[in-house]
Amino acid sequence: MSAPESTNALAAAVELVGDRWSLLIAHALLDGPRRFGQLQGEVAGISPNILSQRLKHLEAKGLVLAAPYSRRPARFAYELTAAGRELASALRMLAHWGATRAATDQTMRHDACGTPAEARWWCPTCDRPIDDEATELHHL
Repeated sequence: MSAPESTNALAAAVELVGDRWSLLIAHALLDGPRRFGQLQGEVAGISPNILSQRLKHLEAKGLVLAAPYSRRPARFAYELTAAGRELASALRMLAHWGATRAATDQTMRHDACGTPAEARWWCPTCDRPIDDEATELHHL
């Protein structure tokens, strides 16, 4: 018996960005291009060799673009591709989920009124929220 399609889709996502460092690197790049040293400073605790490995992996998977800014020595600025920028919503939802379980109040808030934001699925055709029930969502 084969795995459900949603499990296969999740496995594909995990293959691309399923480790702690890749998600944190992608999050750091959401605000725009960063040089290696900037990324190392923004992603707390990452060693240079792990950062280099993850950047190469993300580039090979088409999620990060390395643009040279110096030939000697070879240095690069890293930025998310269009596919990489598509991670923004997933990262925000994961951060929201983590914030609700953190000991401190780190929930995302609406700038205009300060109300904690809610992350949820929405159907644009029906113009209504979709419950977390398994019967509400499926893959084609």
